[in-house]
Amino acid sequence: MLAKRLSTLIDASGLTVSTEQQAQLVELVQMLDKWNKAYNLTSVRDPMDMLEKHILDSIVVGPHLQGRRFIDVGTGPGLPGLPLAICNPDKEFVLLDSLGKRIRFIRQVIHTLGLTNVTAVESRVEAYQPEHGFDVVLSRAFASLQDMLSWCAHLPAADGHFLALKGQLDPEELADIPAQFQVENTVALKVPGLDAQRHLVKVKKVD
Repeated sequence: MLAKRLSTLIDASGLTVSTEQQAQLVELVQMLDKWNKAYNLTSVRDPMDMLEKHILDSIVVGPHLQGRRFIDVGTGPGLPGLPLAICNPDKEFVLLDSLGKRIRFIRQVIHTLGLTNVTAVESRVEAYQPEHGFDVVLSRAFASLQDMLSWCAHLPAADGHFLALKGQLDPEELADIPAQFQVENTVALKVPGLDAQRHLVKVKKVD
């Protein structure tokens, strides 16, 4: 049932996801459902709903990823990082969260699915000091844009940028970002099966 529904949603999205990747995405949902009963990782309870609200909502960002090294800040149970890593095996992802139970779940997924392009890090974002900057700093359901940029300002490489997944766009929030940043563009995302607005906000540091 899950596999068939996922396949239908992916067809509707126009994305290319291999059979093997689809199987891994279904396994991710099954693991999330199982762990959720004990650890309360997401408010979405129904695995069918997880396909739309978590998996598709994450992988529609894929075509907008530029570069090779990505960090997903405040990743929660690995969203959008895990679905994106499954669909983009040629890219590297660091998944950062301050809550131990979420990072334990992500590490279990990495182990079970044999993912070699994901590193899970338990840390507060402002305390995390990477050796190298990232091409893209990703966030979904993270605080305000202003907070994200302030707390994560040290994470992108010199030519890196931020991608924030948002619902409805708030013009005030976009206008209210710190002076050293600039909104480059906003993209409306279409998530099959989801009757809600989704946007991607691309932000760059300016000198």
